[in-house]
Amino acid sequence: MTRLDVEAIRAQVRALDFVAGTPADVAMWREDDAESRANLAIEGMALTPDEDALFDMLRDEAVPPPLATAIILRLLGHPDADPALAISPATIG
Repeated sequence: MTRLDVEAIRAQVRALDFVAGTPADVAMWREDDAESRANLAIEGMALTPDEDALFDMLRDEAVPPPLATAIILRLLGHPDADPALAISPATIG
């Protein structure tokens, strides 16, 4: 089973230069996330506890959704990931 080192990822996120969302933005993103997670659960694709922790951390750090997506792509080593994004796929092990 793949394990995420959420605290290592948090440290990398905190080192990124980005404009954090406002508290109102984050509240809206959390609502959107809750709806998405509910839909995934209905479809039998519920997130693992590690995935939940990762998405919760991204919201705690007020990471805007486009950057959150870029971080996820980078963590997964996806071909569309931005190689210049300072997030290490090594935080998955």
